[in-house]
Amino acid sequence: MSPSFDTLVDKAKADMSERPGLFLCEAWTSLDLGDVRKDLILRLREAGVEEAEIETRHLMRHALAPDDLNAALSGDVLVSWQQIAALADLAAVRLTRRPLSQVLGSQPFWTLDLKVSGDVLTPRSDTEALVEAVLARCDGDNLRLLDLGTGSGAILLALLSERESWTGLGVDLSSEALEIAGQNSVRCGLDERAQFFRGRWGTALEDHGFDIVVSNPPYIVREVLAGLEPEVRDFEPSLALDGGADGLDAYRDIISDMHRLLKPGGLFAFEIGYDQGQTVSALASDAGFDPIEIVQDLSGMDRIVLGRGS
Repeated sequence: MSPSFDTLVDKAKADMSERPGLFLCEAWTSLDLGDVRKDLILRLREAGVEEAEIETRHLMRHALAPDDLNAALSGDVLVSWQQIAALADLAAVRLTRRPLSQVLGSQPFWTLDLKVSGDVLTPRSDTEALVEAVLARCDGDNLRLLDLGTGSGAILLALLSERESWTGLGVDLSSEALEIAGQNSVRCGLDERAQFFRGRWGTALEDHGFDIVVSNPPYIVREVLAGLEPEVRDFEPSLALDGGADGLDAYRDIISDMHRLLKPGGLFAFEIGYDQGQTVSALASDAGFDPIEIVQDLSGMDRIVLGRGS
């Protein structure tokens, strides 16, 4: 027997009362979409979100899809209360300072759209400098990549997307991160050329097995973590952030294995913090790598350290 109309209404009310965005739905009851937009921008700014206007547009586009946001704002499209409720739920979570990428469930990187969660570091545009640096220095066929601390798989998958004959292995200590990376390899159509392995850096990997080794390891000085913005401090995995007392623990571990992992003449490329170019270069030089190259990002800050295996 089908439920009565009153039963369906009661269920809808109960479901609504449990939604995180209920307070926003109530505040927006008498507002048109343009005023909802203005109200959300104001609330995000008051919560400390710097790019409130840009993020509001992303949230609205996500909630209103497949409708066109500009058309909806001009009144040409009928926006349903379900879409407003969905927007309210997304906005309520973002107001807690959970990263927008985690709220929406994905993040653009390079030419890819990657799934993200609280189990992985959100891919940053600064990291694209590493992808560019590797592609500019390696154009051979059938090269094998190693991505240490792969997280979402962003670096590995971006490189494979540009070189059809390359294959790669992503290593991470987090099984949850590896699950996300595996899903992203399927999402990007690269699962036949990307493999993932649970481990700590290069331990247990074969000797001289890789033409290229890349990594964006944790490099934040431990005592600095507490002062980071809430999106990073409270919602991203400390395993991907905490670089130890001086921020260099991961580099020491990784560099100690580079001669063993790289094929002769192979390339390694590490992302670094803006003030770590000289210290990470010194670690690599002390390990016998010469010459070492430092590459800047688009802001002119040191971002990548590169070297070659002997």
